Amino acid sequence: MSLTVVTLCLAIIIALYFFNNPLNHGQWYLVRRFINWFPLGMTYAFLYMGRYNLNVSKNALGLLMSKEDFGWIFGAGTVTYAMSFLINGPLVDKIGGRRGIIIAALGSSLANIVLGILTWSVLRGKLSINLVPAYSLVYSVNMYFQSYGAVSIIKVKAYWFHVRERGTFGAIFGTLISFGIYFAFDWGQAIVDMTKATPPLHANWLARLLRSVFAAENGSMDATWAVFFIPALILMFWVALDWWLIKDTPEEANFQPFDTHDASSGQMHVQFTARELLKKVFTSRLMLLIAGIEFTSGVFRNGITQWYFIFAKEVKQPGAEFFLQHWGLLLCFFGIIGGFAGGLISDRFFQSRRGPPAGLLSAFILVMAGIMAASLFSSPVLVGAAAVSIVMAAVGITSLMSGTAATDFGGRKATATCSGIVDGFAYLGSGIQSISLGYLTTRSWVWWPVFLIPFAIIGGLIALWIWHELPVATRKYIAEVEKQSRRPTAALDITRQT
Repeated sequence: MSLTVVTLCLAIIIALYFFNNPLNHGQWYLVRRFINWFPLGMTYAFLYMGRYNLNVSKNALGLLMSKEDFGWIFGAGTVTYAMSFLINGPLVDKIGGRRGIIIAALGSSLANIVLGILTWSVLRGKLSINLVPAYSLVYSVNMYFQSYGAVSIIKVKAYWFHVRERGTFGAIFGTLISFGIYFAFDWGQAIVDMTKATPPLHANWLARLLRSVFAAENGSMDATWAVFFIPALILMFWVALDWWLIKDTPEEANFQPFDTHDASSGQMHVQFTARELLKKVFTSRLMLLIAGIEFTSGVFRNGITQWYFIFAKEVKQPGAEFFLQHWGLLLCFFGIIGGFAGGLISDRFFQSRRGPPAGLLSAFILVMAGIMAASLFSSPVLVGAAAVSIVMAAVGITSLMSGTAATDFGGRKATATCSGIVDGFAYLGSGIQSISLGYLTTRSWVWWPVFLIPFAIIGGLIALWIWHELPVATRKYIAEVEKQSRRPTAALDITRQT
């Protein structure tokens, strides 16, 4: 049933993509752009499966990996992810998103294979080591390559989507994140369940196949290592499609040059060095404010995604078992809602300004975190509902800030560096919450929602600060369109660039 719901959601997203055409692009342009972003996006979604499978393995490993151990391992990976953008943001701006996504998928695939071998060796008694430094090292390598994914998809997006369409693409970006979380938690948990030492009753053909490939020879122990090997194989498949189908720019796909009216308009001839690209971010008050909002988003999103799965296993949730059983599906569904809510509100009601919906979503998170804190041990259903609501809003903020605002103000020439640094702040926030909550929840789970509240306040205040911000080129474009719209005979040719 879950797969049917996700497939239906994907079909609706694709239909909305073709239906939403504010610039009146030609039909072939829409089709070719879809052929471009779909394999790119699915690669990114399965990168998430190869990232959050660590969360699934933590529950499967039981006492071998404590909450504090997990917090340090995940924290090491997320901090590595955040710092990696200083290198690969400028690099992707130079080599292009197509090559970047291939590097991401290949590197993550290999790192997951090593994690699978490490898990197999530990569980089979072939290797006796401290899990924290070993897993931290390999998971950090995985996260280094993972960090190429977001900047690559946004780099390609910057050339194919106009500023007035990017709110919608931000929604698609949030959808891809949501699909990835579904793959990681629901598919990952299904892999763990199908490869247990005691197989489920009436095991289907897939369960029998997985056990025959991954289970120990005598079938005496859980084959938890499969949760790392399978995403690695899936990523290899998408690498082949990416190499074949993706084009970095419309021109490479034989379309006319397309001015997206972002911060690079009129400056496409300018070549930036890596130092100049980094300076463009770190000397920009606006870009740092966007990064600040994304920092708080990283705390919210992974603060819930990472810990509810563990909380519900440790603290039984009578009457709310549905949330744990379908955690990935719920995060997928509500993440899609959050991504589209933020993107459509931005484009339809605020002239593609990203600050207003980010502020509204931060206020919503503040309310939900308060509800969670008040009902943590008294109402499991309310806790679960508040948790998925926070993720919904956090995905909306991420799609607006990292997926859209950073591109708008960074421009096509610097989009990977700008979006990478902004996304890096999200994972810096994630790393801080991982280490902090790994420590705090060992003492008491009551600190979990309380920890999120001040970050919701900070994110909302920064969003108010950038409420009216728009790139100069976007303001000029909107003014010109409004001017032409007041002429009855205007053909609005400005919108038909492709």
